[in-house]
Amino acid sequence: MIRMIVGLGNPGVEYEATRHNAGFWWVDAAARQLKASLVPDRAYHGLVARVNRPPDQGGPLWLLEPMTYMNLSGKSVAPLARFFKIAPSEILVVHDELDLPPGQMKLKQGGSAAGHNGLKDIHAQLGAADYWRLRLGIGHPGIRAEVVNYVLRKPPADERDAIERNIEESLKVLDLMLAGEMERAMMKLHAKPARPKPPRPPDPPPAADAG
Repeated sequence: MIRMIVGLGNPGVEYEATRHNAGFWWVDAAARQLKASLVPDRAYHGLVARVNRPPDQGGPLWLLEPMTYMNLSGKSVAPLARFFKIAPSEILVVHDELDLPPGQMKLKQGGSAAGHNGLKDIHAQLGAADYWRLRLGIGHPGIRAEVVNYVLRKPPADERDAIERNIEESLKVLDLMLAGEMERAMMKLHAKPARPKPPRPPDPPPAADAG
């Protein structure tokens, strides 16, 4: 069961539309779907929304956008998790993913930070890595030295559209994720569209009589 959803990004209008803020875009969309309002909370160094749910559905759900800048995301995540006794396995972190192209996404639990500074700090501050991640593909510039500039730039319109479609599709399984039905959510998120059937070959011409 998921009790806390964190979207990763950087605060400030200059970063708002950059690739590194895909996690913020997702949480903004989730807040709209859940009819929740994100408001500043100094205790948790971020924008926070509480969504009230019945106890049999896990009780309150917390949405969080750290306002600490990416490499200090754990400074926001850990205090909220500790105060409300939310286990790492009850946390979903949504973030941009260099190793997936725009238009692809993956849901997984645990694993390494794979160089993502936001995840690195969350690992360090929580002291655990078994939280869930929804990885939104943003593509890779192809050159390691270009990564920092790449994630801090705005994607072209077609890539932004592909990321937005991922957000829309993933929110269709939000209820499954919140209920902890991660296997079912993964099957839907990772399903490949059915391949079109190849056209039927034409019938061979009738054989000529050998009169």
